[in-house]
Amino acid sequence: MKILITNDDGIEADGIIRLAHAAKEFGDVWVVAPESQRSAASHSISLHNPINIYPCPEFPVEGVHAYSCSGTPGDCVRVGSLSVMPQKPDVVLSGINFGHNVASDIQYSATAGAAFEAAFQEYHAIALSEGCNYHAVTDKYIKEILKKLLYEPLKPGFIHNVNFPDCQLGDCQGVLYDRTVSTGMFYKDHYNVVEELEDGGISYMVEGVYSPHAEDGTDFHAILNNFVSVGIVNNIGFTY
Repeated sequence: MKILITNDDGIEADGIIRLAHAAKEFGDVWVVAPESQRSAASHSISLHNPINIYPCPEFPVEGVHAYSCSGTPGDCVRVGSLSVMPQKPDVVLSGINFGHNVASDIQYSATAGAAFEAAFQEYHAIALSEGCNYHAVTDKYIKEILKKLLYEPLKPGFIHNVNFPDCQLGDCQGVLYDRTVSTGMFYKDHYNVVEELEDGGISYMVEGVYSPHAEDGTDFHAILNNFVSVGIVNNIGFTY
């Protein structure tokens, strides 16, 4: 199996290194990831500037072909699969993201955006995210989940979306499949005034307030209750 891995946290992020380690068991792994942080870039791509690709011989997973990219995660999928790899991938893995991608946050997520680009290019795509504090649950379940999802067909335009709960391993309740996307908000945002500018301008900074409320059966509800959430998401209207 030819596997392309990207993320939105950058080529040096811990999550992509752990994902590459896990993916090696399933095939030939290529990593094309942003040179630096690209969170919340959604499904954006570069049209009016060149995309620079550099080999990363110091990538800390032996046997993986690794490259950094000056563009977005969507760019990484496009140039990685169409130009960097000698053959198109059988599957694209995006992650492991630092922070969950559930509920309405999916529409902003560049982790999901890269997976949607892969689906647009007609590749099997899996987005993976985890909480910011605990990673033992991810490390325990990731190979088991990949083994199942890598060979599970998807309709065109759909991706698998996996989220690991932010809890210690002993508190994890297991894995829930077929989760739908919550219509709620992970964070409810407002904007604070940073400073008043000349000529009547105002500088604002966003602040998100955590909102831990979700409907039964959804991705957000699963991780709030310390389950691994696995669902199938469409990039047009999030049809399940």
